Amino acid sequence: MTRRGGRTVITTAFVAAVSIGVAIGSRSNRWWWDNLAGPDSSNFVGSDQIKKSNVSQLEVAWFYPYATTGFNPIVVDDVMYLLGRGGSLIALDATTGKEIWIHEGLNGITSRGVNYWQSEDGKDRRLLFSINSFLQEIDAQTGKTILTFGENGIVDLRHGLARAEQYAGRIQSNSPGKIWKNLLILGSAPGEAFVNPPGDIRAYDVITGEKKWQFHTVPLPGEFGYDTWPKEAYKYVGGVNNWGSMSVDEERGIVYIPLGSANYDFYGADRIGQNLFANCILALDARTGKRRWHFQTVHHDLWDFDNVSAPQLVTVRHNGRRVDAVAHAGKTGFLYVLDRVTGKPLWPIEERPVPKSDMPGEQAWPTQPFPTKPLPFVRHSFTVDDVNPWLSSPEEYEAMRERVAKARNEGIFTPPGLTDTIAMPGNQGGSNWGTTAANPQKGMVFVVGVNQVAILRLEDVTTRTLGPGRGGGGQGNVPLQAGLSAYQQYCTACHGANLSGALPGVPSLFGITDRMGEDAIKAIVTGGQGQMRPVSSISEQELTAVIAYLANTSASAGRGRTGGRSSGPPEVFPEGPVVGRGGAPQPPLPPRSLGPFYPGVGGNAGNTLYPSDVKDVPPTRYMTDYGVLASFTKPPYTTLTAYDLNTGEIKWQVPNGDHLPTIRSGGPANTGGVGARYGLVVTKGGLVFHAGNDGKVRAYDEDTGEVLWTGTLPGTTSGVPVSYEAKGRQYFVIMTNQGGGGRGGGAAAATPADPNTPIGAIAFALPKKD
Repeated sequence: MTRRGGRTVITTAFVAAVSIGVAIGSRSNRWWWDNLAGPDSSNFVGSDQIKKSNVSQLEVAWFYPYATTGFNPIVVDDVMYLLGRGGSLIALDATTGKEIWIHEGLNGITSRGVNYWQSEDGKDRRLLFSINSFLQEIDAQTGKTILTFGENGIVDLRHGLARAEQYAGRIQSNSPGKIWKNLLILGSAPGEAFVNPPGDIRAYDVITGEKKWQFHTVPLPGEFGYDTWPKEAYKYVGGVNNWGSMSVDEERGIVYIPLGSANYDFYGADRIGQNLFANCILALDARTGKRRWHFQTVHHDLWDFDNVSAPQLVTVRHNGRRVDAVAHAGKTGFLYVLDRVTGKPLWPIEERPVPKSDMPGEQAWPTQPFPTKPLPFVRHSFTVDDVNPWLSSPEEYEAMRERVAKARNEGIFTPPGLTDTIAMPGNQGGSNWGTTAANPQKGMVFVVGVNQVAILRLEDVTTRTLGPGRGGGGQGNVPLQAGLSAYQQYCTACHGANLSGALPGVPSLFGITDRMGEDAIKAIVTGGQGQMRPVSSISEQELTAVIAYLANTSASAGRGRTGGRSSGPPEVFPEGPVVGRGGAPQPPLPPRSLGPFYPGVGGNAGNTLYPSDVKDVPPTRYMTDYGVLASFTKPPYTTLTAYDLNTGEIKWQVPNGDHLPTIRSGGPANTGGVGARYGLVVTKGGLVFHAGNDGKVRAYDEDTGEVLWTGTLPGTTSGVPVSYEAKGRQYFVIMTNQGGGGRGGGAAAATPADPNTPIGAIAFALPKKD
């Protein structure tokens, strides 16, 4: 053990001496041994030490103050792997929270979790993740980078992906993939603009990094589904990607992949047709990548109704026999329940006529799938009576009612047009990543559902102009000037012109993007938190521009690829068992394009030109802001729904806690939180653990929805908690912070003034027996 630069550095020999002691044996369902608990992504742990009769006795067993919210830890053989300390992967003793090793400086890592793999004899154990679209690995026992993986420790995820080789944007998703045997199966997040790369599904050998198969989500000529697109669509259509979660039937070797919409999300005149495999639940042979079956939940998507949350694999009694089913909760608010082997619906799903588009060149698909059973878990209509009176001024409330009354409003699949169009649930409503769980053998599925309207209005990008503070996104990046303008318009009054806080109790925003992920920042701005009310009038582009502006003030701005200098002090952490820094060396990213560009203000649709050899494309592009109006949507804002899929019925549905700004405005309690789509844990003891955005985490009775225990958190949470058994004791661990939080971002907990105040990763357990 040596000291370098003020920190403790652990040598390989020392790590071996105190190495993670493991008893090699069969994999236990009482561990949390991959992202979202295991291959099936059920968030279910097979431990019943904590149960309905004793959950009220839970107490804090330990806490680790430097954990990052939004990250779903892994727990194997009494060791927890989590993210914290300003972008470090950390191994902890899962019974005490004591550090075993720290690998620092992994900025850009998949922020929602990593994958874990071990050899059959347990001697080779690896953590797999991506940084800046470079796949790499760390030895789970030593914390050291594995340089024999790929080429000098990395696999470039841009290689072999259409239009990605010279793409300066990020390809990787913030979500990890899934492990099946010796394969890592990965999705991607290549962006949502015109002509972005496609979201092909790929599998890599966990030892060598060799790509074993690739499934084209936008089919090439001659492939199944090619005829559902224009002939040259494969040359320019992107998206159709898995940026959320996936699930694996380990025994059958089938991976179930929810896919998102095709680009551009809201205008599809350049992709006329049904558009396979966009918006599909896709079942692939995990060994070969061959299609087993697919089910499309939205044809020719014009609403950004991505499939995101993990498909739940359950066994149910149906028509007198046991059926292995897969249930997927969509942004649409429907739960699609299918036979896991054949893809056939367990209950009829009807194709029903939907409204036509009035946009130039657009052809909305004439029908859409409507499940007849089970019932939806969110609302599908929005009228003037659904405008929320509690989170706006009387003038704003009346103006919104008038706007809704004038909008086109013909149901969930009303196509966007040149005037206001109601979308309910909106593109941020329904179910999203991390918001489903199951008790697989009981046939129960649990869904966190968000009621959140959006109002869409398409504009010609060539005549679109920027209003004050309105972000452009015109030349492939977000201008800092646009971010500064938006910050001055929306943020200066409270946070000050210099970001240091203009009012008492308002926190400094220096380095906020080092402590908190983009998801979390957006959640606070649009949903409110603590003293802060929701900022309902900010557009998606303005919010993105503000975040880009704040990132330029971060402590990492001076040492990252973006250049610039930090405007705030870097975080300082206590010494610890640091074994490495930065992961495998990364080559430079491709430079951003210098043009030429498609004319106009592209916003979220971008300004990338079509390939020069593509001729048959529409003469005009249209785009819309995301139009999410979270604070104008009447409660309940967010609910937790329990489905019994043996009957296809909703067993219970409850709001997930309170929304404090609504209560302070004179509104009701028990509304659920605005956009409070946090993850779930289900246990063999009949409990469902879930947090709201009111600073509380609750344990619900699996059978009734009754709250059996409430834990008060010192701050907010995001992401998916964990439960596991270690050394004979069951724990429930949730990530929290003092500085705010949100849906799936990454806020590193700040050390409280009282070092005995639990913060960060907080582990609850039953009292130890004497």
